[in-house]
Amino acid sequence: MGIRYFALVYGVVFAIIGIAGFIPFLVSPYGIAEPGLAVEAGSGYLFGLFPVNVLHNIVHLIFGIWGLAVWRSIPKSRAYAQAVAVIYAIFAIMGFFPVLQTTFGLVPLHGNDIWLHIVLAGVAAYFGWGYRTEAVRHRS
Repeated sequence: MGIRYFALVYGVVFAIIGIAGFIPFLVSPYGIAEPGLAVEAGSGYLFGLFPVNVLHNIVHLIFGIWGLAVWRSIPKSRAYAQAVAVIYAIFAIMGFFPVLQTTFGLVPLHGNDIWLHIVLAGVAAYFGWGYRTEAVRHRS
C-alpha cells in the first residue's frame, strides 16, 4: 500500500468510526466504575469495546476528513502519517495516567483505546518515516 492509500484508508476508517460513535445503538453505556467525564454527551463504549463521547467522535471525524483531504498528495500524506503517529502515541501514553486518561474530563483515552492507539501510531509511523516511495522511471 502506498503512502497515499494509507491516508485514504485511515481517512475513511476514522470518518466511519467518527460517524459510528454518534449512532446510539452502537454505543453501550458506561459502567459505574468508569472515570468521570466533564463532557458526558454520547459517552459509552463504541461496539462495547472503546470508550467514546461526543468530543472523541469529533476527533475521529477531524482525522478522517484530514486524511481524505490529503490522500492525493504524497508529501501531505506523509505529513499526515507522521502527525497521526505522534498524536496517537501521545494519546496512548496519556491513557496510562489516571489524571490524563480522560484528557482532563473531555475525551476518554483509557481501556482498549490504549492498545488501539498504539497500533494506529505504529502503522502511521511506518508510513510516515519508514515507507519509501519508489520513483517511477519512464523509458523514452
